[in-house]
Amino acid sequence: MNEHLLRAALDAAARGWHVFPLRPGTKRPALHGEKTCPRTGPCAGGHRKWEQRATCDPERIRAAWSRAPFNVGIATGPSNLVVVDLDVPKDKGSSDAPCGAATFKALCERAGHAVPATYRTRTASGGTHLYFTAPPGIRLGNTAGTIAPLVDTRAWGGYVVAAGSTTPTGPYEVLCDSEAASLPAWLLSILQPAPAPSAGPLRLPVVDGSRAALAALEAECAMVAAAPDGLRNVTLNRCAFKVGRFVAWGDLPRHVAEEAFQAAGEARGLTPAECRATIRSALDSSIRKARPREAA
Repeated sequence: MNEHLLRAALDAAARGWHVFPLRPGTKRPALHGEKTCPRTGPCAGGHRKWEQRATCDPERIRAAWSRAPFNVGIATGPSNLVVVDLDVPKDKGSSDAPCGAATFKALCERAGHAVPATYRTRTASGGTHLYFTAPPGIRLGNTAGTIAPLVDTRAWGGYVVAAGSTTPTGPYEVLCDSEAASLPAWLLSILQPAPAPSAGPLRLPVVDGSRAALAALEAECAMVAAAPDGLRNVTLNRCAFKVGRFVAWGDLPRHVAEEAFQAAGEARGLTPAECRATIRSALDSSIRKARPREAA
């Protein structure tokens, strides 16, 4: 038994986090799979996966870690956690590529908030895990890159490697040992499942304005409505940016563009908060960079 790893598991459990063993030196669960399940012990009533077998019981933890120097996994769902995973670029040659911490900071700034202060760890790859307590009565799942590039989340159905564990890449270490903060409401609004897309036609606001501006707004909103699943936010950003010049020229009221793109983005399945942040950023950038009409 490795006393350091046992202590890491017990420390996590003392916070109310449900732990389970990972194979020594890896991030993979050490528990048996369904095909090899003996249907005895904890699985006597049917196969129980790692999420179901994760525990806070100190005696069970001591018994498990007495068998081998297991790394420590934290089942985020049963632990009432939402962990934001800020990764680093996989391609070491892309030195100019922003890391997950940078894109998450930009997301926070667009939402009008600072990066939340909470329990955090450094991962073996050099990334960061931010731990938040999940709001009561809401069951969130995992996400991968949908919030921002290199920003994933782990909740129900997911797990993270606890501080104190070590892989060949490096150790997992505590950066801030405070209590896990509550998940911010603005971040919850992004993570909650989007409402079902509206089946009705997109209706733009009826306003005075340049005919070319209104035609461009309608065409770009149609592009957003038809965007592929993996490109919804990127498409919204690009289309709003293209229309921003008409706002800069005074051909189109800004609130009209915002309302139209908000409706198009939400109809395509983006959350209201995600739409607002993306539209605001795209229009601000477009207006700032717009050339005079004569030079366009």
